[in-house]
Parts: sequence; structure tokens; C-alpha cells
Amino acid sequence: MFQFKTFVRYSETDQMGVVYYANYFVYFEAARTQLLKKEGKSYGQFEKEGVYIPVLEAHCRYKSPLFYEDEITVNCWISEVKNTSFKFEYEILKDGKVAAQGFTRHCCTTKDLKPVKIPEDLRKIIDKYKR
Repeated sequence: MFQFKTFVRYSETDQMGVVYYANYFVYFEAARTQLLKKEGKSYGQFEKEGVYIPVLEAHCRYKSPLFYEDEITVNCWISEVKNTSFKFEYEILKDGKVAAQGFTRHCCTTKDLKPVKIPEDLRKIIDKYKR
């Protein structure tokens, strides 16, 4: 499991001071981007090699609100792997309690969105974080 720590910025909240629902997906993206970066390979590097990793599906279940300046931890891991696709799972913690849970499903593709087999270097990263 990979852990990404951040805090809620004012721009991420709505008029009620609660994190706007779509920003949870921003936290998910930040965690998976940092996971890849930690493993030495960014999205940009994969794209330079002709492999794109679009989101096919996204889901979030909101359990308790997040507010401006809350410190949060986003845990992420891989739960499913197929030939061309895989699924990231996430949980966002505030004060050690789950504030949200979700997932994103991804597929490896060419630039014109034709599915391709998961490249070996990405497969190694996925295997490291598979639960």
C-alpha cells in the first residue's frame, strides 16, 4: 500500500467550507501519480513511450466531510489486474478515520485509445502494490 499525505486547500472547498465532491478524485489522482513517481516512472514517461493510462471508471463513497486545512492521508493499492487494465483502490483518512473510499479503473492504450498489454515496467509496479 502507498500512502500520500496532503492537506485541504481553501480552493478545494465549497460555500459551506466542505471539500467539493469532485476534488476527492483529485486526491486519488495525486496519490497514484506520486506512487508512480516514487517507483521511478511518471505518466509523462509512459506517454513518451506511447502508452497512455486513461481512467475508464471512477467511484467514490463519502463517509465524513473534509474541511479547509484538514490533514489527510490517501492510501492506495491495486486490487485487480487484467491483460490491459487494472484497478486502483483508495481510502482517504482524516485523524486515522476513513473519510472516503473509492476506486479508479484504468486501461493501457495507444494515443488513439486502442488497448495494449500492460508494459512490463508498469506490471512490476502494479505487482508491488497489489493486494
